Amino acid sequence: MAAVETSGLREFLRDYPQMAIRPAAGEHLRLKGRFVFVAHHAKEGEVQDSFALQIDVPKSFPKDLPKVRETDGKIPRTGDYHVNSDGTLCLGSPLGLLVKISKSPSLNGFAENCLVPYLFAISRKLKVGGPLPFGELAHGSTGMLADYAHLFGLKCPERARYALQLLGMKKRRANKHLCPCNCGIRVGRCKFNFRLREFRALANRSWFRREFQSVG
Repeated sequence: MAAVETSGLREFLRDYPQMAIRPAAGEHLRLKGRFVFVAHHAKEGEVQDSFALQIDVPKSFPKDLPKVRETDGKIPRTGDYHVNSDGTLCLGSPLGLLVKISKSPSLNGFAENCLVPYLFAISRKLKVGGPLPFGELAHGSTGMLADYAHLFGLKCPERARYALQLLGMKKRRANKHLCPCNCGIRVGRCKFNFRLREFRALANRSWFRREFQSVG
């Protein structure tokens, strides 16, 4: 509990008082209840809504992502609403979410930067139909790699997958490989190495190895 406590548990429960700690197997923290929010957007207006959620926060948060499930069936269990096959909500690409959390590494930061934007878009779609208002990634590895190419500043998804592979290696080993930016020189000699350092700060090597396999 201590690791999660330092990530803003008290502030989260204060700001979302209908959420509460619930028993859970394993070492993760389970928050469950009604998540009530009000959000504003310059073009899309204001949304006031609530969803029954279960949020499982890993002990390693914010280096690992919470898993969120909607528990009363308000959100259709289809790809159009970005609900994964295991029932968890697809809030965005895993690495993209880590980038967002890193800017405010707390439970409130996760709620405000990752969860509320998703629920805002879903709420609007449920009420007025049509596509999600802020755009959406393609399903599966295609969408993930497209987002990773954008995050890395690379020109193609395959280069992004290669960058994930390098991030899963020890830095000394990765520096001996050709750079993903396609400059023709080794990582250790290219300015792109500084970009990779930024991402290494977000998660450990095993996280990147798992992500590399998941987009295979």
